[in-house]
Amino acid sequence: MERDSSLVSAELERRQQEALYEQLVMQTMGGLQNRGADSRVIKPEPGFCVKTFSVPDKQKVFVNICQSPAIPPPPHLSKQELLDLLQSDDPTGYKVPMSLGEPHAELDNNSQGCTAYDVVINSEFLEKCQREQLFLQFVVAVSLEGLENKYSLELSREWKMLKNRKFLGSVNNQNIRTQSKPIIRELSPGEQLAAPPAAQRPEFCLLVEPPAGEPEHLIAEIQLPGVRSSRSLVLDLGEDRLVLTARPSLFHLDCFFPLCVDPEKSSAQFNVTTEVRRATARLREWDSCRLPVYREGGEILARSLVGLLCLCTASSSGDR
Repeated sequence: MERDSSLVSAELERRQQEALYEQLVMQTMGGLQNRGADSRVIKPEPGFCVKTFSVPDKQKVFVNICQSPAIPPPPHLSKQELLDLLQSDDPTGYKVPMSLGEPHAELDNNSQGCTAYDVVINSEFLEKCQREQLFLQFVVAVSLEGLENKYSLELSREWKMLKNRKFLGSVNNQNIRTQSKPIIRELSPGEQLAAPPAAQRPEFCLLVEPPAGEPEHLIAEIQLPGVRSSRSLVLDLGEDRLVLTARPSLFHLDCFFPLCVDPEKSSAQFNVTTEVRRATARLREWDSCRLPVYREGGEILARSLVGLLCLCTASSSGDR
C-alpha cells in the first residue's frame, strides 16, 4: 500500500518541529540554569497521586507527589519521634525539603477540567512514606500546606490516594535550589528593609533569660494572628535589630534590641496553636548601662531588664 507523499512530508515536518521545540526548551532551561549558580534543573519521577478539592468552591485538585535523589532528605526521624513531634507545641520544627511546581490544567477520568500540582521530595524518603502510613499522611499534609502558602489558596484536608495512577498529566522538569536559604538571615550594618504595603505592625514583647541575675539570652515573642505556618514568615536578625515579615503583606516588624546578640547563635520557632513567633538569641555581652527606652502615648517609659523588658503594641514606636 502506497502512502501519499504529501502526508509523509507533513509527518516529517511535524517531527522536525517537535525536535526543534524540544531543543529550544532544553537550551532555555540550560540558560536559566547557567544564569542561576545556586539552582539546577531536575527531571522528577512519579511517586503517587492524591485527590482533594479547593475550598470553598470545591474544585478538584490533584497533587502529584514525585521523587528525585537531587532533593535532600529530611533528618532521620522514627515513628515514635514523629508522633511526639505532632503532639508537641511546635510541630513545625521538623522540615521536609521539597520542590513545589507550578499548577497545570488537566482532565480527570470523566474528562472534566481540574488543576494538578507537582511536589518533589527525596526518593528514599518517598519510599519510607510508602512503607509507613504515618509518614505518608504527614508528607501529604506538609505538601498541602506548602501549596497553600505558595499559591495563596485553601485546600481540603480530606484527600484520597489514586490506586491505579501514580501521576496525573505529564512529568515536567523543575528548577530547584542547590543552596537553601537560611532560616535566620544575618543583617549587614546599615541594611534597609522596606515594609510591604499595607502590612501591620504586630504586638510583641522582649524578655531576658534568666529573669534574675546576668542575662544570657534575649527572647522576642511576636503575636501573629491569622498566620497558619512558619513558611510564610521571613526573619532577618542583626546584632541589635530584628526584622520580621509575614507574607503576603500581613505583618511587618522592625525593632531594635537594647543589647547586642549573636545572630549565629540564634533560633526561631512558630507555635501554630498560639500563633506566636518566638526568636531566641544569645547575648554577646552584658551591658547594664543600656536600658531599653520606649515611647508609648507620648510618655517615655524606661523598663528594668529584670523579667519583662518591654511590651509594644502595634501603635507604639521604638526609640533607641
